[in-house]
Amino acid sequence: MEEAPGTAVQLTAAPPPVAPEAGTQAVWPAAGEGQSAAPRFGPEAAVFPTLPAPPERTLLDIINHTIDTHPTAAALDDGTGPVTYRELKERMEGLARRLWSSDVGAGDRVGVRVPSGSADLYIAILGVLASGAAYVPVDADEPDERAQTVWEEAGVCAVIGAGLEIEVIPGVAPTGQVPQPSLDDDAWIIFTSGSTGKPKGVAITHRSAAAWADAEARMFCTERPLGPGDRVLAGLSVAFDASCEEMWLAWRNGACLVPAPRAVVRSGADLGPWLAGRRITVVSTVPTLAALWPAEALEDVRLLIFGGEACPNELVARLAGPTREVWNTYGPTEATVIACGARLDGTPPARIGLPLQGWDLAVVDAGGRPVSWGEEGELIIGGVGLGRYLDPAKDAEKYAPMPSLGWDRAYRSGDLVLADPHGLVFVGRADEQVKLAGRRVELGEIDKALSALPGVATAAAAVQSTPSGNKVLAGYLVPEAGVSLDLAAARARLAGQLPAQLVPALGIIDSLPTKTSGKVDRKALPWPLPASPGGAEGGGHLSGEAAWLAGHWTDLLGPVPLTEDTDFFTVGGASTAAAQLVSALRTRYPDVSIADIYAHPTLGGMAGMLGRLGAATGSGRTIRPTPWWTGLVQIPVVLGLYGVAGLRYVAGMAVVCAVLFRVTDAPWMPNPPLLPTLAAWVVLYSLPFRFLFAVGSARILLAGVRPGTYPRGGWVHLRLWAVERIVTFCKLEPVMGTPLAPWYARALGCSVGRDVHLDTMPPVTGLASIGDGAAIEYEVDLAGHWLDGDQLRIGPVWIGAGARVGTRSTLMGGGRVEAGAEVAPGTCVDGTVPAGELWEGSAMVRVGTAGGGWPQKPLRQRRQVRVDLLYPLSLMLLALLPLLSVLPGGLLMVHVIAGISRLETALWTLALWSPVFVVATLGTYLCLTVALVRALRPLLAPGFHPLHGTAAWAAWLTNALLAKSLISTYPLYASLATPAWMRLLGATVGRNVEISTVETLPHLTTVEDRSFLADHSMVSAPRAREDWLHLGHARVGSRSFVGNSAIVGPDREVPENSLIAVLSSAPRHMPPDSSWFGRPAVELPRPVDDADTSRTYDPPRRLLVARAAVEICRILPAVITAWLALATVLVLFTIQAEAGLPAMVAWSGPVLLASGIAGCLAALAAKWALMGRFKPSEHPLWSSFIWRNELADVFSESLAVAGLVRMSLGTPLLNFWLRLMGTRVGRGVWCETWWLPEFDLIRLGDGASINRGTVLQTHLFHDRIMRMDRVVLEAGSTLGPNSIVLPGSTLGERATVGACSLVMRAEAVPPGGSWTGNPIRNWVREAPAADRA
Repeated sequence: MEEAPGTAVQLTAAPPPVAPEAGTQAVWPAAGEGQSAAPRFGPEAAVFPTLPAPPERTLLDIINHTIDTHPTAAALDDGTGPVTYRELKERMEGLARRLWSSDVGAGDRVGVRVPSGSADLYIAILGVLASGAAYVPVDADEPDERAQTVWEEAGVCAVIGAGLEIEVIPGVAPTGQVPQPSLDDDAWIIFTSGSTGKPKGVAITHRSAAAWADAEARMFCTERPLGPGDRVLAGLSVAFDASCEEMWLAWRNGACLVPAPRAVVRSGADLGPWLAGRRITVVSTVPTLAALWPAEALEDVRLLIFGGEACPNELVARLAGPTREVWNTYGPTEATVIACGARLDGTPPARIGLPLQGWDLAVVDAGGRPVSWGEEGELIIGGVGLGRYLDPAKDAEKYAPMPSLGWDRAYRSGDLVLADPHGLVFVGRADEQVKLAGRRVELGEIDKALSALPGVATAAAAVQSTPSGNKVLAGYLVPEAGVSLDLAAARARLAGQLPAQLVPALGIIDSLPTKTSGKVDRKALPWPLPASPGGAEGGGHLSGEAAWLAGHWTDLLGPVPLTEDTDFFTVGGASTAAAQLVSALRTRYPDVSIADIYAHPTLGGMAGMLGRLGAATGSGRTIRPTPWWTGLVQIPVVLGLYGVAGLRYVAGMAVVCAVLFRVTDAPWMPNPPLLPTLAAWVVLYSLPFRFLFAVGSARILLAGVRPGTYPRGGWVHLRLWAVERIVTFCKLEPVMGTPLAPWYARALGCSVGRDVHLDTMPPVTGLASIGDGAAIEYEVDLAGHWLDGDQLRIGPVWIGAGARVGTRSTLMGGGRVEAGAEVAPGTCVDGTVPAGELWEGSAMVRVGTAGGGWPQKPLRQRRQVRVDLLYPLSLMLLALLPLLSVLPGGLLMVHVIAGISRLETALWTLALWSPVFVVATLGTYLCLTVALVRALRPLLAPGFHPLHGTAAWAAWLTNALLAKSLISTYPLYASLATPAWMRLLGATVGRNVEISTVETLPHLTTVEDRSFLADHSMVSAPRAREDWLHLGHARVGSRSFVGNSAIVGPDREVPENSLIAVLSSAPRHMPPDSSWFGRPAVELPRPVDDADTSRTYDPPRRLLVARAAVEICRILPAVITAWLALATVLVLFTIQAEAGLPAMVAWSGPVLLASGIAGCLAALAAKWALMGRFKPSEHPLWSSFIWRNELADVFSESLAVAGLVRMSLGTPLLNFWLRLMGTRVGRGVWCETWWLPEFDLIRLGDGASINRGTVLQTHLFHDRIMRMDRVVLEAGSTLGPNSIVLPGSTLGERATVGACSLVMRAEAVPPGGSWTGNPIRNWVREAPAADRA
């Protein structure tokens, strides 16, 4: 632990020396005597007796002994599931073998730079140790320049990064000859800051590290030692040697290491509840952090270790108790983590204690002679724990012999202590090293960086204290003559060179005070910081909210000069201070978040934000879980739908048998009666009867349902749920956009005027009013209802005459779009859009006047009957397309089974030929789709067309064909074949393009080299308004990225090297090299990840071949589907043969359900076999992890989602499925989405509500690097319709996020509040519009 006023226990450390007798003196060696002779000291000399060191062994010996002793105990638990010691061994040895394959072994050094909070980080460390090499850690958040310096100074031959990817360092040859380390081999090398401004590496051998781990085990909890069942917090950066204490407290004793997410650790106050939630029993931390936690957060903690800074007695008195040991520890990195410690009970003084077994401690004066007990002096450390500097000169200086003590090697700590025989007391630093948040820093590094700033003549740094007791780093700049310094720019420059904790608050002074020696007198540097010249001008007197806020700033940052323009981060605020500030502000403003601090960093801006936020906006309501009995109602509905599906299956079998009976001579082929068979086909499959089934169900089940608020899981909610499942089952989506769509809406009870263009599903409640000539585009959400916690809110939607609602917009209950108004794509309408105005975004805002860019004169063209007839004919074609696709493969199968006399033999033969049949059918389907889409292309010229003319029909049919192909040929998407497929359809697609799933008019789309279109992106979608349809080109420039659910409209361009973020829309006139997010879109500064292009943009041929080999396996789910179909046929025929036709009909539903369950089980097996448990990590596009993940997704979408999962939305069946896939789902959760990409990274708390169309997005793919992190919805939280939560985010308990909202990456939504928007912001809620209506 870096110079931490640190750990040892009085019960097991060296006993205090005997009190000196009067007249006795220390006996010193005579001048000229050998320095190696051990001097004899009198009892008054402050030299602690040495206890024997623990037996010699390595860290590998320790971990292997623990593994052998406790193989089934949990060793590591990062929240995705515990890893046992047996599993830990397999994983660390697997990594070691990979290192050995690169000739890495004992004597080598391997860098570790893996994101914190993940199991992979600790697997990396153990894997390096298991290989025999020493690990060299660098925090993943540190600047790349520092990492490069560390790698070079340590001479690492390889670096382990995110995802446990190993990068071999060019030019550094491994030297390891054996795979097992010796006692003298290094275990780790940790870098501290150096007095010359250059980090210095300290190496610790296995002998020292193991002796320290064993000595600690003999100190803590001796009456009830640590062991299996204990859970040790891992919250410190592994670049800080105190992290070793966390790791080996667990692994030395068979306990479980529990990593904390970095965001939780940084939040300070939030870490306390996290400890309680994760049942932590052992914590090693700094007192400042522990002071933020309520006592109940430490209820389970039985060992609390402090170090890194002074330990207040008041804190110890509050936290110590009969069931909890509280220790104060001390030790520099140079002496293996800690050298001494004391158990505390709150009685002054707060000692740093007595030495560990095997450690030597002495207190000396300036001449190197031991002081007497009761005097102050410098602490000297010797014994088994001494490390060494990589720099020989530094090593010789700091670890020189100590002749006065008779020690051949000793470490001069530079720390002043009070020599107390009952335990040392820390006094302060003897040199210019400082401690900040438990991290030791030498000010020379900061001085050098400050002096290198442009325009700075000289500079110095010092640590100052704030009224709250926080230590802050202050930088004092002396400008060159005639230079005016910009402090904000200077701090920004330093942030790119130094770790975040070392970037100081800045002030400008005329000259540096000096001592008589000429050195800077840091104690004489002014505090508070002086203002920059003219810095106070225009600031004015602070009053009101700004004055109240300024008091909190100065309490945290010290009495720095403040004006309304002062930036919190420029004057020394960092992540910890921001967390402390949020904790303080929440006493008055419960809904404030850390995001608000970053968004409004100036004092005036922050005060204004707080004023707008309002006080006490949190909700105190109790969210009840969905009643357990709702599943008893839902499951029969699902079974009933499977019963209808079974009847369809029997009817389909009868049709096939009727055909085959007439074309084959198979003796086992039955001859069903023709007319009843055709009648069953018409009733069960035809569009009119599906139409009647959907409308009849809605009218009967929803009779009497009115706008209002109803209980979640209550009778009204269940009726609504049942109708939506039935409508989904009927598959009426292709009807939308045709002249039949308004008739369907009217049949449901909606009021629909003349000449309405309805290209989306109307609300099943019938609570919609659509005026004459209105245009509602594709994928608009008109449902008008949503779950808000445990309440179902239902309301009407109203769209006036001539209004336009853009694609993928959402109308909430009570939403109104008045006559002639226009709603841009992706808008959330939760209020009124006035007549004639154009509104956009979430939350929606006025952006102009409606009709801009559209023809000003109405077309007034009468509908043509011949054009209207094209729609029903096309619907018939869409229904026949799968049958036509089956013909070639079907004829081949008829030929294959010709002459077979038994049904069982025929089915086994068909199963054997299924891969051929599947390929033939898919190939035929793709060819027919390409032919039809290309045939429609001449009708789809860019420009304006009549909305009810042939161009509109061609646009609708093209979209219907591609939407159908996305379902039928899903394995083709997000693959190497996708760009080729888009080219065949008519799109212009460049080289090395990645396309996941995109909705587009292909010939109007250009995607240039190296671009990326993510899932559910939309490019060049048609627009409709009044009598007009607008078609236009869309272009995505080279090396650009279009995120999930993003929209690039017609006549829009995304220029080169640009980005459109998740759930965002491309603005007009984007400049190159820009990034945009939100609706309306705003520009977002974004760093670009310069990863290895061979794994992102320029893969070698071997990776192309490897990816292709994995993607060929995507045919397997289709083959399994064919096998399940054949098995279903066999079972039904067997039932018919044994019990007759009525029995087969009766059993058809359960048999088909069993087939659906088998498909789900196959998808489940594929997920666990291909991916195992997902963990937060990063992976480049061209890695097997990505390809296997996509393959597992194809299994899930093809075998599970297509059947049982889609029918089970909102039911306990879906929750059970999610749990099997790895998601942590609480009681009474209502989930209406299956879009949980990496299941294991998601936790849904009790009673959470996840509305339709939502995505719990656990990964992002910017710069072609997949970055995964957790998503958590706490108990009672709500995610509104069509919203997305990005990786690393958390919705607090009872928090509500409204519709069409985007929760940004790593954003924490506070408990109890309401938030909405893209991106989210505080939502001051009125009475629900639905209730007002």
